[in-house]
Amino acid sequence: MARKTTQATGFEEALNELEKLVETMESDELTLEESLKTFEKGVALTRQCETALREAEQKIEMLSQTSEDADLEQVSADSVSN
Repeated sequence: MARKTTQATGFEEALNELEKLVETMESDELTLEESLKTFEKGVALTRQCETALREAEQKIEMLSQTSEDADLEQVSADSVSN
């Protein structure tokens, strides 16, 4: 269970940091070199967020399929007992 919390926290932290980087880059106060480093960090954070979202989608899909199978099994069991 702690792993799920850590993943969610990691996603939120990465997203918040990404938002701050965007604000910083939009301020036009960075040198070209600083902008490139900030952009590189933003790309890494974006990939981290995308990975977390993809994992969440896969988990939801897996749980949805399991729920559908359980519903079908329940319906089949009810039909047999009637």
